[in-house]
Amino acid sequence: MIEADTAEDALRKRALQFLDRRAMSRRELIEKLVQKGEDKAAVEAAVDWLVEMGLLKDEHYAELIVRHYAEKGYGRRRIEQELWRRGIAKELWGVALQEMPEEDDALDRFIASKLRGEAPDPKEEKRVADALCRRGYSWDEIREGLRRYKDAL
Repeated sequence: MIEADTAEDALRKRALQFLDRRAMSRRELIEKLVQKGEDKAAVEAAVDWLVEMGLLKDEHYAELIVRHYAEKGYGRRRIEQELWRRGIAKELWGVALQEMPEEDDALDRFIASKLRGEAPDPKEEKRVADALCRRGYSWDEIREGLRRYKDAL
C-alpha cells in the first residue's frame, strides 16, 4: 500500500516537473509521460489530480497559445490549427480566440515589410498572398490587406 502511494506521488512529481519546464495541455502531458514509459492509467490519474488541484488548466494554456501566435503575426486559422495540434478541446477555443487582437495591423505590417513600399507586380503579390495564407489568413483578409496597401501607395 505504501509503495503504491509512493509511486503515485513520484508520478505526480514528475508531471509537475514537466509543467515546471514549460506549459502544456492535458493531452500533451499525458503523451509525454506515457512516452517516457509510465503506465497510461496511472498517468491519467496523476494528470486528473493536477487538474483538480488547479495546477493544469487547458483554458489558460489556450489563451497563452493564442497570445503567443497572435504576437508572431499569425492568423486565426493558423492559431486554431495550433490549438488543435496541442490537444486543446474545441469548446475552449472560443474564449481564448476572443482575446485575440485585431489582425489587420499584423497583416498590414507583414505586407509592408515584404513589399517595402513598392507597387507589387502580380508575381510578387501572389508570393506575399501565399505567405499570408500559410500564416493562417483567409483569402478575403489577404485581398483586403493588399487593397489597403495599394491604396496607401
